[in-house]
Amino acid sequence: MNANRRASAENHRHGGQFRLLLTAFAAIAAILHAPAAAQDIYELGPDDEWSLASSPNPTSIAAQLATARKLLAQGRPERAYNLSVRWIKRYPTAPELAGAYLVKADALVTMGDLYESLYDYEYIARRYPGSPEFAMALEREYDIAIRFATGTRRKWLGMRIASAVDEAEEILIRIQERMPGSQLAEQAGLSLADLYFRQRRMGLAAEAYSIFIEKYPRSPHRELARRRLIYANIAAFKGPRFDIVGLLEAKAELQHLQVRRAVEAEQIGASALITRIEESEAVKLLDTARWYERVGDPVAAEVTLRALVRRFPRTTATAQGLAWAPSLLAQLPQLVRERTPDYALLRQTLTRTGPVAEVTP
Repeated sequence: MNANRRASAENHRHGGQFRLLLTAFAAIAAILHAPAAAQDIYELGPDDEWSLASSPNPTSIAAQLATARKLLAQGRPERAYNLSVRWIKRYPTAPELAGAYLVKADALVTMGDLYESLYDYEYIARRYPGSPEFAMALEREYDIAIRFATGTRRKWLGMRIASAVDEAEEILIRIQERMPGSQLAEQAGLSLADLYFRQRRMGLAAEAYSIFIEKYPRSPHRELARRRLIYANIAAFKGPRFDIVGLLEAKAELQHLQVRRAVEAEQIGASALITRIEESEAVKLLDTARWYERVGDPVAAEVTLRALVRRFPRTTATAQGLAWAPSLLAQLPQLVRERTPDYALLRQTLTRTGPVAEVTP
């Protein structure tokens, strides 16, 4: 219950910060986007005093849109929204149309209609990719995606009860496609991987972190992504009958970390994780050996068992394999059986201190 209250308070805090930033952006946009014809013009007189030389026509297209931005910056999103909607209907071919849609979407966000605002941001992204509003729209979409990805729900029947995680995922993917190589795309790539990681979709998380590391080798978040990639690859392993490539990649990363950053490797328990991975590798080999036996190839089964003992002598899977060895050996031709290692002796050795004796191939 306390955790839910904390999460709700955190979402409320982030939402307040988002609305405050949006108001600040609107104030800046009201200044930067308003053309000269929509601004008061002052002149410096001979008495070193500024005086109003001319004032814009309040009914002009630019002035009306500047008024909508001003209303939004003043914290009056309902009026800004209504004015922007009327403006769009009245001037559907105006060159400032992208700016009008941005005001409309920003007003919706300020009023709490996050999901509805995405329609207008998407309209800008699709119809005006070369405009200044294009990057602004994607930045706003990213902020909304982060809120959706971290628990904010979208409205349904007037209540904020519908999950919007799928929308967050789609937005983060689109941002990377639309602004490749940008800082925003880098943030979106890491946020997408983190989203998969939180959802325990470890296969997708591992893929996303791997892509992030490849695309952004100089990112300050690269090491975090490498650690998360290790955890994701380990967690994504579903059992001995599935692909083990992810585990091998995680093992290589951990060993590399032990050499490159020993202190950090110790902090995350690299040795224990490597041991866990090797246990899984050993189980995979034992399962393969038993499969060969089931399909009637005891020779291949014995070769695989021999590899298991040689590579992973101190694992539970090896102990199980050595206990199974007498049954397997009984199925081998006499000539082959005479050339196999002494599995009984190896099993005894496992109970002693020290490494297992080398197995002759």
